Amino acid sequence: MKRTTILALIGFTLSFGFPAQAQDPEATPLPTVNHSTLFTVGKAFLSDSYLSPLTYDGVSISLLHDRIKASPYLGGKLLMQQQFQIQTAVTKNPTASASEYYGEIRYHLTGFYPLLRTDHLTLMGGGGAALSLGGIYNVRNSNNPGSLKTAVNLQLSAMALYRWNDLTFRWQLSSPFAGMFFSPEYGHSYYEIFTLGNNRGTVHFGSFHNQLALRNYFTIDIPIRNITLRTGYLGDFYRTDVNQLVTRIITHQFVIGMAFESLHFGGKMVRNNPSILSSYYR
Repeated sequence: MKRTTILALIGFTLSFGFPAQAQDPEATPLPTVNHSTLFTVGKAFLSDSYLSPLTYDGVSISLLHDRIKASPYLGGKLLMQQQFQIQTAVTKNPTASASEYYGEIRYHLTGFYPLLRTDHLTLMGGGGAALSLGGIYNVRNSNNPGSLKTAVNLQLSAMALYRWNDLTFRWQLSSPFAGMFFSPEYGHSYYEIFTLGNNRGTVHFGSFHNQLALRNYFTIDIPIRNITLRTGYLGDFYRTDVNQLVTRIITHQFVIGMAFESLHFGGKMVRNNPSILSSYYR
């Protein structure tokens, strides 16, 4: 009888003890940040009527950092994506008698909200902002050898994620719908713009009537032991038509790199949490 009473008390104590541990606020899962640093290489096509009537083509390489993190907005369902890209290209005209060099720095900030979620498929839509700064340099031209390319745009985006076995497929599309971009007048020299201050008519409102762009981004995440290999395709199309000047920049690139997940926290969360061992705040 005494043994039965002791066992009953132990069971009663454990039944209340374990739920209290599960409700510990310190045990609340923290959302991770998905990072990837990717190297891309492929083909570039440059056409800028300010510099030449010909289309130049050649090799394009770039470095892309992609970061996705859950935000506290909209019930924690809104995902925020940041992309930072440095891109270069070396191209030649059809007869290989002249070269053009292209360089650009680009930053994208996009929010995604899930529209459909199943066991394997997630469809998301959203939008954000894109900033770019770059230019094209033609070695043959002596009077106006360069053409500045810079823009600030609002864009619409869509993303699809599909998980099959251990593989994760991602397809993402982005296109600007409104913004501002730089373009000189026809026959307008950069000496007049930046030295003499004659810059009227060089900043334009951009939308579908004079600016078209599309980013097509497809990746596959392949887990290999303790690492995740990310590979895929990145295609960019950009076209402006203003002041009787037409610019077209097209790139098709193979993507490869590493993807990883991390926890980002600080302040009292890292100092007062016994489950986190900081290498610095000890």
